[in-house]
Amino acid sequence: MNVTVASPPVSPTFARRWHAVRPWLGTLVRLGLAAVWIVAGGAKVGDLAASGRAVNAYDVMPYDLAKAIGAALPFVELALGVLLLVGLATRLAAGVSAALLVVFIAGITQAWARGLQIDCGCFGSGGQLAAGQSPSYGPEILRDLGFLALAGFLLIWPLTRLSIDSWLEKK
Repeated sequence: MNVTVASPPVSPTFARRWHAVRPWLGTLVRLGLAAVWIVAGGAKVGDLAASGRAVNAYDVMPYDLAKAIGAALPFVELALGVLLLVGLATRLAAGVSAALLVVFIAGITQAWARGLQIDCGCFGSGGQLAAGQSPSYGPEILRDLGFLALAGFLLIWPLTRLSIDSWLEKK
Protein backbone atom coordinates (compact mmCIF):
# COMPACT_ATOMS: atom_id res chain seq x y z
CA MET A 1 0.00 0.00 0.00
CA ASN A 2 1.42 3.37 -1.03
CA VAL A 3 0.82 6.24 1.31
CA THR A 4 1.19 9.76 0.04
CA VAL A 5 1.84 12.50 2.53
CA ALA A 6 0.66 15.90 1.42
CA SER A 7 3.24 18.64 1.61
CA PRO A 8 2.21 21.92 3.14
CA PRO A 9 1.38 24.50 0.51
CA VAL A 10 4.38 26.59 -0.49
CA SER A 11 4.07 29.74 -2.49
CA PRO A 12 5.68 29.58 -5.94
CA THR A 13 7.72 32.67 -5.07
CA PHE A 14 9.15 31.02 -1.94
CA ALA A 15 9.88 27.82 -3.87
CA ARG A 16 11.78 29.74 -6.58
CA ARG A 17 13.77 31.71 -4.02
CA TRP A 18 14.59 28.60 -1.98
CA HIS A 19 15.65 26.78 -5.15
CA ALA A 20 17.99 29.68 -6.01
CA VAL A 21 19.38 30.25 -2.50
CA ARG A 22 19.66 26.67 -1.21
CA PRO A 23 22.79 25.66 -3.20
CA TRP A 24 24.63 28.79 -2.02
CA LEU A 25 23.47 28.28 1.57
CA GLY A 26 24.62 24.68 1.25
CA THR A 27 28.01 25.91 0.09
CA LEU A 28 28.36 28.04 3.23
CA VAL A 29 27.25 25.11 5.38
CA ARG A 30 29.68 22.73 3.63
CA LEU A 31 32.62 25.13 3.94
CA GLY A 32 31.76 25.92 7.57
CA LEU A 33 31.68 22.24 8.53
CA ALA A 34 34.88 21.66 6.54
CA ALA A 35 36.58 24.42 8.55
CA VAL A 36 35.44 22.82 11.82
CA TRP A 37 36.95 19.45 10.90
CA ILE A 38 40.18 20.93 9.53
CA VAL A 39 40.72 23.09 12.62
CA ALA A 40 39.82 20.23 14.99
CA GLY A 41 42.03 17.68 13.23
CA GLY A 42 44.84 20.17 12.69
CA ALA A 43 44.90 21.06 16.38
CA LYS A 44 45.38 17.40 17.32
CA VAL A 45 47.53 15.97 14.56
CA GLY A 46 50.75 17.40 15.99
CA ASP A 47 50.38 15.52 19.29
CA LEU A 48 48.68 12.18 18.75
CA ALA A 49 49.60 11.00 22.25
CA ALA A 50 47.68 13.94 23.75
CA SER A 51 44.73 13.10 21.51
CA GLY A 52 44.83 9.54 22.86
CA ARG A 53 44.92 10.84 26.44
CA ALA A 54 41.92 13.07 25.69
CA VAL A 55 39.91 10.08 24.44
CA ASN A 56 41.03 8.05 27.45
CA ALA A 57 39.84 10.81 29.84
CA TYR A 58 36.24 9.88 28.96
CA ASP A 59 36.90 6.56 30.72
CA VAL A 60 34.69 4.44 28.46
CA MET A 61 37.21 2.04 26.88
CA PRO A 62 40.55 0.39 27.62
CA TYR A 63 43.57 2.69 27.45
CA ASP A 64 45.15 1.02 24.40
CA LEU A 65 41.92 1.33 22.41
CA ALA A 66 41.51 4.97 23.49
CA LYS A 67 45.09 5.65 22.43
CA ALA A 68 44.50 4.11 18.99
CA ILE A 69 41.23 5.99 18.48
CA GLY A 70 42.86 9.22 19.64
CA ALA A 71 45.69 8.73 17.16
CA ALA A 72 43.32 8.02 14.26
CA LEU A 73 40.73 10.69 15.04
CA PRO A 74 42.69 13.73 13.78
CA PHE A 75 43.22 12.05 10.42
CA VAL A 76 39.53 11.17 10.13
CA GLU A 77 38.63 14.78 10.96
CA LEU A 78 41.12 16.13 8.42
CA ALA A 79 39.84 13.73 5.74
CA LEU A 80 36.24 14.83 6.40
CA GLY A 81 37.34 18.45 6.23
CA VAL A 82 39.10 18.02 2.90
CA LEU A 83 36.19 16.07 1.37
CA LEU A 84 33.78 18.79 2.45
CA LEU A 85 36.12 21.58 1.37
CA VAL A 86 36.24 20.33 -2.21
CA GLY A 87 32.68 19.00 -2.16
CA LEU A 88 33.48 15.38 -2.96
CA ALA A 89 31.25 12.62 -1.56
CA THR A 90 29.46 15.35 0.38
CA ARG A 91 26.53 13.19 1.51
CA LEU A 92 28.91 10.46 2.72
CA ALA A 93 31.12 13.01 4.51
CA ALA A 94 28.03 14.58 6.07
CA GLY A 95 26.80 11.16 7.22
CA VAL A 96 30.14 10.27 8.81
CA SER A 97 30.24 13.76 10.32
CA ALA A 98 26.78 13.30 11.80
CA ALA A 99 27.68 9.91 13.25
CA LEU A 100 30.90 11.25 14.74
CA LEU A 101 29.11 14.25 16.22
CA VAL A 102 26.49 11.99 17.82
CA VAL A 103 29.34 9.99 19.40
CA PHE A 104 30.96 13.23 20.61
CA ILE A 105 27.68 14.50 22.07
CA ALA A 106 27.08 11.16 23.80
CA GLY A 107 30.64 11.17 25.16
CA ILE A 108 30.39 14.68 26.55
CA THR A 109 26.93 13.95 27.99
CA GLN A 110 28.09 10.81 29.77
CA ALA A 111 31.17 12.61 31.12
CA TRP A 112 28.89 15.34 32.49
CA ALA A 113 26.44 12.81 33.96
CA ARG A 114 29.27 10.90 35.64
CA GLY A 115 30.79 14.08 37.08
CA LEU A 116 34.10 13.77 35.21
CA GLN A 117 36.19 16.93 35.22
CA ILE A 118 37.65 16.90 31.70
CA ASP A 119 38.19 19.13 28.70
CA CYS A 120 36.47 17.58 25.70
CA GLY A 121 39.60 17.70 23.56
CA CYS A 122 37.55 18.78 20.57
CA PHE A 123 39.95 21.47 19.41
CA GLY A 124 43.14 20.53 21.20
CA SER A 125 44.73 18.16 23.63
CA GLY A 126 41.87 17.82 26.15
CA GLY A 127 42.06 15.46 29.10
CA GLN A 128 41.75 16.00 32.84
CA LEU A 129 41.20 19.56 34.00
CA ALA A 130 43.50 21.13 36.55
CA ALA A 131 42.18 21.58 40.07
CA GLY A 132 39.81 24.53 40.27
CA GLN A 133 38.89 24.47 36.58
CA SER A 134 35.29 23.76 35.62
CA PRO A 135 34.21 21.88 32.50
CA SER A 136 31.88 23.63 30.06
CA TYR A 137 29.79 20.67 28.98
CA GLY A 138 26.57 22.55 28.17
CA PRO A 139 28.12 24.93 25.61
CA GLU A 140 30.14 22.06 24.10
CA ILE A 141 27.00 19.98 23.61
CA LEU A 142 25.12 22.95 22.10
CA ARG A 143 28.04 23.67 19.77
CA ASP A 144 28.14 20.06 18.60
CA LEU A 145 24.35 20.05 18.13
CA GLY A 146 24.83 23.07 15.84
CA PHE A 147 27.48 21.20 13.87
CA LEU A 148 25.12 18.21 13.73
CA ALA A 149 22.45 20.48 12.21
CA LEU A 150 24.96 21.52 9.53
CA ALA A 151 25.71 17.87 8.76
CA GLY A 152 21.97 17.18 8.61
CA PHE A 153 21.48 19.98 6.08
CA LEU A 154 24.14 18.40 3.86
CA LEU A 155 22.61 14.96 4.24
CA ILE A 156 19.36 16.33 2.83
CA TRP A 157 20.85 18.72 0.25
CA PRO A 158 24.39 17.57 -0.60
CA LEU A 159 24.69 19.31 -3.97
CA THR A 160 26.19 22.75 -3.44
CA ARG A 161 27.94 25.35 -5.55
CA LEU A 162 31.67 25.18 -6.16
CA SER A 163 31.83 21.45 -5.48
CA ILE A 164 33.18 18.43 -7.29
CA ASP A 165 29.86 16.66 -6.64
CA SER A 166 27.94 19.33 -8.56
CA TRP A 167 30.45 19.25 -11.39
CA LEU A 168 30.15 15.44 -11.62
CA GLU A 169 26.35 15.69 -11.50
CA LYS A 170 26.39 17.87 -14.64
CA LYS A 171 28.46 15.35 -16.60
